[in-house]
Amino acid sequence: MRIGFYPGCSLNGTSREYNESVKALAQAMGLELIELKDWNCCGATAAHSMSKQLSLALPTRVLALAEQQGFQEIVVPCASCYNRLSVAQYELMHNEALKDEILTTVGMRYLGHVKILNVIQMIEKYMLDALKEKIVRPFAHQVACYYGCLLVRPHKILNFDRLEDPQSMDKIMSLIGATPIDWAFKTECCGAGLSVSRTDLVGRLSGNILKDADDRGAEAVIVACPMCHSNLDMRRPAINHYLAKPVTIPVLYITQAIGLAVGLTPKELGLGRHFVAVNLKEAEVCLK
Repeated sequence: MRIGFYPGCSLNGTSREYNESVKALAQAMGLELIELKDWNCCGATAAHSMSKQLSLALPTRVLALAEQQGFQEIVVPCASCYNRLSVAQYELMHNEALKDEILTTVGMRYLGHVKILNVIQMIEKYMLDALKEKIVRPFAHQVACYYGCLLVRPHKILNFDRLEDPQSMDKIMSLIGATPIDWAFKTECCGAGLSVSRTDLVGRLSGNILKDADDRGAEAVIVACPMCHSNLDMRRPAINHYLAKPVTIPVLYITQAIGLAVGLTPKELGLGRHFVAVNLKEAEVCLK
């Protein structure tokens, strides 16, 4: 099965391990991801705070490229990219005048036929049925499934399964042998794009998330967003300062956790690139 793939900026830079794990898992599950040619930045967290036209034009060009290159679906692993592409598609499909204006700016044709899939939807649609028989090393750990803000909001556009208590990632993790905890911070903000300008706020917000997960016995936090991973993993010094104690719980992308369960190697999944180490011993994943 061949499907379009939009990595976005993060997966080619600070979240290289996410890119590696998505591609490695897709290959292991028989899914061929074809990267869009000549793709551009979606605008991420900055464009919509500066210019609505820019915030729509950037993701619209990506969608137009996908149509132009013959894809009916595109996988968008970054939650921020997924959010921006989905919001742009929604706004253009519900406002013809706005659509004409944005397409004039972009200079491309766009009919709105491309379906946008986040990484969880990709797993559910193309991997879930075959996943159970592929498991060679169950991920037998208590985990906190952290969805963050951008994967589930705005609800009227993204239509995630449950707004405040989503379950899709929990169900996938249960399938590979994990035990998802019931916790209070599934969709709380980690600090998002304030990571550089207000690291202290990121330390507080992300610190509260990790403290709750740790207090409830989670051995790892599972994410599907590069920004969430960056704040929860890279900003651990600020988090530890806020909590006044070290928190060693690691943060894994869902594709890394599934990859380990189906027998992929830590190197294939980019596990060595994390700031907070995920310690591996022989064939077992030792998270604590």
